[in-house]
Amino acid sequence: MSNIRPFKAYRPKPELASRVASVPYDVINTREARALAEGNPYSFLHVCRPEIDLPEGVDEHDSQVYATGAANLKKFVAQGILFPENTESLYVYQQRMGEHVQAGLVALCSVKEYEENLIKKHEYTRRDKEDDRTRHVTEQAANAEPVFLTYRAQAEIDRMVDEVRAGEALYDVTTPDGIGHTVWRIASADMIARLVELFGGIAALYIADGHHRTASAVRYGQACRARNPRPTGEEPYEYFMAVVFPHNQLKILDYNRVVKDLRGMSPAEFLRKVEEKFEVTPSDTRAPERATTFGMYLGGKWYRLAAKDGSFPAGDPIKRLDVSILQDNLLAPVLGIADPRTDTRIDFVGGIRGMDELERRVRGGYAVAFALYPTSLGQLMDVADAGQVMPPKSTWFEPKLRSGLLVRLY
Repeated sequence: MSNIRPFKAYRPKPELASRVASVPYDVINTREARALAEGNPYSFLHVCRPEIDLPEGVDEHDSQVYATGAANLKKFVAQGILFPENTESLYVYQQRMGEHVQAGLVALCSVKEYEENLIKKHEYTRRDKEDDRTRHVTEQAANAEPVFLTYRAQAEIDRMVDEVRAGEALYDVTTPDGIGHTVWRIASADMIARLVELFGGIAALYIADGHHRTASAVRYGQACRARNPRPTGEEPYEYFMAVVFPHNQLKILDYNRVVKDLRGMSPAEFLRKVEEKFEVTPSDTRAPERATTFGMYLGGKWYRLAAKDGSFPAGDPIKRLDVSILQDNLLAPVLGIADPRTDTRIDFVGGIRGMDELERRVRGGYAVAFALYPTSLGQLMDVADAGQVMPPKSTWFEPKLRSGLLVRLY
């Protein structure tokens, strides 16, 4: 079962929604956050990237950063920039990117179900990033930014969400990147009860994006539970805010790689090594057209790489992923990148930046770039169902959720 709950959101006045809505904390650095929030006191970056309100050079993990984020959230509420909903509600959050549209349900999800692996993970988290977000949750006593979850689509839920989308929206915001973000409120007690019931029949939820936000909300809940001598399991800290999308509406983009050097090899020597596990041909097409093929930009030219038969175990849900094929047959044995999480010679480029960015990075000093075919939702779910984790930087979801349109205070 999947236990979801309505909640009383804090949300911006309609006339301020476009100024409050911000990109998530983890897709920009401090310098970029300062630039985005400049001249906008309503930007939610003042809450999720509060170091922008402190002098340059202050470490983003300094105690005053967390205190500033908590103070800014309180100020947003005190000044009426965010106001509380008067009844517990569910919400529909729709995103439009070009012709692509996806609509999810905003609700509270269960800490216990995460602990029991009914909310399934597909990647490892880093303890330092967990610690950072846990402290923000703790000091703000809030889920300031939603987690991005998915589930296997269910026709009746789709029908009910479509019914809500036919009504009047709370917000309809187009952000500077051209993406539309529309929010509707579900206030009907009968509709909420039916949606809760329907999700009770869904076997599992899957984290699509936001493993660190999820882990931090769970750690906050566990810490609160440990201090409670008689917990009931129904305390507010036993739930966290998420947007839950049907799997067949989501869009995963490619997550590409650039490497700084060829490990002392000449381009010709490197190509000979690559040909041991891949069919290599010059190509006018930059992006790969199917799984197990790759684009490679080297020496100002594009090549098509096709994994040779027998170079990977087709029955293994991890090893058959394109990111694993590239890692196990090229990045590690040929270029010596054993751990892409820690090796400073490799960097990762989200597919939203396109093939031009790969060429730009190589012209700017990197030796070689690799374009990958996107991981599928089915592959992600297969890995999570097997209780395994994907290699780092396997998925890039677009569009990204905007922060500040719905906030949950404990």
